[in-house]
Amino acid sequence: MKVWITSSFIVFLLVALSSLYPSRESVKLPERAKMKLSEYGFFQGTMADQTPADGVLPYDLNTPLFSDYAQKLRFVQVPDGETADYREREVLDFPVGSALIKTFYYPHDFRKPEKGRRLLETRVLLHEADGWYALPYIWNDEQTEAYLEVAGGTKQVSWRQPDGKKMKLAYSVPNINQCKGCHVRNQEILPIGPTARQLNKDHDYPKEGTQNQLVHWQEADILTNLPTSEDLPKLAVWNDPASGSVAERARAYLDINCAHCHRSEAPANTSGLLLDYYQENPTALGIRKPPVAAGRGSGGHAYDILPGSPRESILWHRLSSTDPGVRMPELGRQLVHKEGVALIEEWISSLPR
Repeated sequence: MKVWITSSFIVFLLVALSSLYPSRESVKLPERAKMKLSEYGFFQGTMADQTPADGVLPYDLNTPLFSDYAQKLRFVQVPDGETADYREREVLDFPVGSALIKTFYYPHDFRKPEKGRRLLETRVLLHEADGWYALPYIWNDEQTEAYLEVAGGTKQVSWRQPDGKKMKLAYSVPNINQCKGCHVRNQEILPIGPTARQLNKDHDYPKEGTQNQLVHWQEADILTNLPTSEDLPKLAVWNDPASGSVAERARAYLDINCAHCHRSEAPANTSGLLLDYYQENPTALGIRKPPVAAGRGSGGHAYDILPGSPRESILWHRLSSTDPGVRMPELGRQLVHKEGVALIEEWISSLPR
């Protein structure tokens, strides 16, 4: 049997492959983009120490995104004389010239931090005049430098969990197009994490000591229009019962892990499942909502969330899966976040039938 391959099919195939495996020549990079992470000057001293340079502030989130148990170091740089503007619900309005830096790492042993860590990747978000750019940098085995790899990559890593279990993983660094996939909103690339509700927490600073992050940013002259502390929104910490109810912690977990796609302005809005923190419509949250497409991802279940029955809910099914065609989120994880899934299970179980 003869198989005819047309020139149009070849063009289609090349375009598809370029989106999966982009090259430096096939993507637009901002003028500020560097080939080596060290060239930005974000850090002082030994690069692996991740000690921020002057003008670069470390920060943390109340409830971070799950990324196969990787830990993260986060930093922000705002140009001299410029400030980010406070927003109540959305990510802070960072001025052009800002940078958000996030380094992913694994402790060799979660029980013994003194044994050191392995840095795997650093993602840099640069705010340019024509929008935000997401750039992935992969650390070398010597832990001396990270290099821009627009095609992403894979790094073998092993570690011991807090319970002593040894884990191994072919850790996947997303390519530049996959970075865009999670950060797109209204067809624009935007940051996800640094909202007021996420940043409203204490942080230990080397010189100033413990201070609320938003207050610190204001005093450091990189944030303006901050309301009084009584008016600031605050997200619950997903694994801290003292920070909020089961429902509040579950909604915080879904907000950071799912809502970057599952909101009205993002790619998964066609599903009708909208999981952003301020969503109040029970049906949009998935409660007794039939799926738009009842394919393999539904697991044969009738509703995104069936109150009182987590294991008959599509949401639980997809969070519990490692099948690439079923799991959610689609990118950024290969493992099941057992503790996170347990929280969602507890929340769905608590919903009135």
